[in-house]
Amino acid sequence: MILDLSDDSLEFGRQALHAFENAGGDRLAEQAEADPAARQTLVAPVLDGLGAWDLDPRTDPDGLEAAAALCRSAGYWAVPYPLAERLAAPTDLDVDGLLVIPATRPSAPVAGLDLRWAAVDLDGRRSTVTGNGEPGPAFVAELELSPVDDAGGPELALALVLPSWTLLGMLDRALALTVSHVGLRKQFGQTLSSFQGVQFQLTDAEVERSGVDILAKHALWSIATDQPQAVDDALALRLAALEAAEVVFRVCHQLHGAAGFCDETTLSWLSRYSQPLRRLPFGLSATRDHLTRLAGRRGLAGLYT
Repeated sequence: MILDLSDDSLEFGRQALHAFENAGGDRLAEQAEADPAARQTLVAPVLDGLGAWDLDPRTDPDGLEAAAALCRSAGYWAVPYPLAERLAAPTDLDVDGLLVIPATRPSAPVAGLDLRWAAVDLDGRRSTVTGNGEPGPAFVAELELSPVDDAGGPELALALVLPSWTLLGMLDRALALTVSHVGLRKQFGQTLSSFQGVQFQLTDAEVERSGVDILAKHALWSIATDQPQAVDDALALRLAALEAAEVVFRVCHQLHGAAGFCDETTLSWLSRYSQPLRRLPFGLSATRDHLTRLAGRRGLAGLYT
């Protein structure tokens, strides 16, 4: 089992980071919030230039790794676009992307985009999205659905894993911002980073983030090698990512202080746009319940069997 991404995928991720930065970086989310209808024109040209839609994450292991690296880079800049959901689009339906939805009140951050969506629940039931409700914060809108079939089981793992890579990119950035912040701010004549309590908090956050990093790579391997427990691994990754997000954002907000909740601070935007990924299609408790139901008494066949 090789859990490291290939050099080509890592380089693709670095190029994507630069491309998003050159397109506006942190300003992308601010511009999209000011004009939600502009999301497509803000982000789509960058993705076209990167060749995002030429990737084949379903049947090509290299394409899967590149897609994951791309989602991580998009998360780093909180790119206001459902990239992971588009990369997970099924091949047998005439749609632009795939949304994983809960059984009740299906919602997704797709407001302001003129795209065709399919949706799938954890039981494999697929639908097409026929309309959106009024948009709420972070472009989230309730979905109107039309049932299609029950053939969505094989698509679930990919549709769950790629958004977790986006959230991982957000955790990368939140920690990077906070390390920079505590290295610059001074208290009692010393930088915050020199205080042992601050170092302990950052260590706790980094342990959580690095754990998600390993599980994210394992979930990719599970999909690429067509493991029978790929959906279990995807849910385990989501659970770990949500738990890590709770710790990382709590620590980062604490160390930024009140400024971390102000729109003048990048962390505030990053935290806000992590919410749809953390709450949809289901939050921490529901993810744990779904994983327990699927894995049952057999448990996970993961890294530590």
